[in-house]
Amino acid sequence: MSEPLAVPAANAEPGILADLLDLTKARLNMLVLITTFVGYWMGAPGAIDWLRLIQTMLGTALCAASAAALNQLWEVKIDALMPRTADRPIVAGRMKKSAAFWIAIALGLIGGIWLWVAVNHLSAILAVSTILIYVVLYTPLKRVSAWCTLVGAVSGAIPPMVGWAAANPHLSLGAWVLFGVLFAWQMPHFLAIAWMYRDQYRSAGLVMLKRDDHTGFPTAITSLFFTFLLTGITLVQFNAGLGGSIYLGGALLFNSIFFLAALHFCADRSRPVARRLFFTSIIYLPLILGLMVFTKV
Repeated sequence: MSEPLAVPAANAEPGILADLLDLTKARLNMLVLITTFVGYWMGAPGAIDWLRLIQTMLGTALCAASAAALNQLWEVKIDALMPRTADRPIVAGRMKKSAAFWIAIALGLIGGIWLWVAVNHLSAILAVSTILIYVVLYTPLKRVSAWCTLVGAVSGAIPPMVGWAAANPHLSLGAWVLFGVLFAWQMPHFLAIAWMYRDQYRSAGLVMLKRDDHTGFPTAITSLFFTFLLTGITLVQFNAGLGGSIYLGGALLFNSIFFLAALHFCADRSRPVARRLFFTSIIYLPLILGLMVFTKV
């Protein structure tokens, strides 16, 4: 008689691969791959060089993974104070700091050198700059000032420019529109997160919101402002002749939905409404980027 199959324990620890994916924030860095792809597609003056595009996405992803790992190294003590981050591999003791450090350095070096050699110098410089801004500026600023969100948004808005630079070394208006879209989009997206987890951030000593924002109204107004700014930035695409009437109609529709979600957050700063704004932002971004790709003139 054969023995029964072993059933894994419900509280089994993640494996090495899962820890590596967690260390490098793989799910979050899927956004980096998407925006790099869009930047390359929009910047390409002619037919797509698919090998060059794949190399660009790979190099950029490695740099983003390096930044994520270095960020977790810096914030081990902070992550240990928040339930949402307490199970990260370094905090939980499943990965040594020294191992995480060398993984992060290797990823950054390989990614930067890959872009420098296989793609072009500008794309490499931009990709490495995301590491420097995210780790050297954004990460320490989180303990000092709510301005950290703006600095982090700059870092998150660079990947589409990496893609554009890989396809076209001239960062023309279209590249800056993509930068502006990602920059403005991140503000309501991350402010919604910051408001939902404000108690955890506060207990960990992170200043993700204004120190005197006890009602959430300043946070909500800021979110509303950036959704309004985002509308203006996306319309530049049409006004500059980079998108046609289909793009205009779609952009107005998507921006109106996002704006209404932010407006609702102004009226009701409850967790469910903040969560709705967060999920609206997640739906919005691929829609507006997809619209840009499919209506490219």
